[in-house]
Amino acid sequence: MTAEEATTITLRALAGTPLSDEGTRAMVEATARAIAERQGVAVLGLESQPDRITVRLDTGRIQAIGFAAELRRLTTRWYTQKYGETTLWGEPSDHDAADWWKGT
Repeated sequence: MTAEEATTITLRALAGTPLSDEGTRAMVEATARAIAERQGVAVLGLESQPDRITVRLDTGRIQAIGFAAELRRLTTRWYTQKYGETTLWGEPSDHDAADWWKGT
């Protein structure tokens, strides 16, 4: 896959700035690199901000979504076990305007 076919994916916290802590940010970045290495995918770029991590991967969109899901799962598990918190990234609200059709 060429860089032109690469995908950029962002995992954003729903509340707060969890990556403002240097140790947490380092662990999330290391986990992102480890997942990519395990899957044989090149990390073309990685940028962290206090409320998000953005990774450019040498893979397609579907694989990048799976990568983000695995990154969220692994880092949430680590964070909740280490700090006793309920979540690292936040939990979505039960109400989503896009689900209007479910009520009909």
